[in-house]
Amino acid sequence: MIKLIVGLGNPGQQYEKTRHNAGFLFLDSLATERSCVWSKESGFQGVMAECNISREKVLLLKPQAYMNRSGQSVGKVARYYKLTPEDILIVHDELDFDAGVLKLKKDGGHAGHNGLRDIIAHLGANGFYRLRIGIGRPPAGMVVADYVLSAPSKNDAQLILSAIDHGKGFIDQITTGDITAVMNKLNS
Repeated sequence: MIKLIVGLGNPGQQYEKTRHNAGFLFLDSLATERSCVWSKESGFQGVMAECNISREKVLLLKPQAYMNRSGQSVGKVARYYKLTPEDILIVHDELDFDAGVLKLKKDGGHAGHNGLRDIIAHLGANGFYRLRIGIGRPPAGMVVADYVLSAPSKNDAQLILSAIDHGKGFIDQITTGDITAVMNKLNS
């Protein structure tokens, strides 16, 4: 059962609408839909909310360090609440999928994603779940960092928001542990 959902992104107004903030966008939308209230938790280096999902308390976390330092916040929350990696769902942008593609998986490496790299380092394991929101690949010759830190086109932004809405529809199933069924639906 999922007890912590982490959305990855970068803090600050200049990053709000960038591709790299797909995880933040997902959690903001979920929190609004579920009437969850955010509070700053400086001890955890993040902004947190407590939500009732399928009649269970689930924590939402948006780390407030930059993406490549997300693991500090996730590690502190995991240790404080005595969570295993299997209790955690990370929602993040995915370069390897076209904009709007949504997939769920467990385990795996970081595939060059600095937020995941730092989380794996701070948890000492990679056994968490990942809800991956496709943002597409940069055009030939464009630096990946410039691409992920820029706003998507209007069409891609709409595809990403549609994926977020679609993903929220599976949150109850994911948090209650019906993950294989969700994987079968999303990954096929």
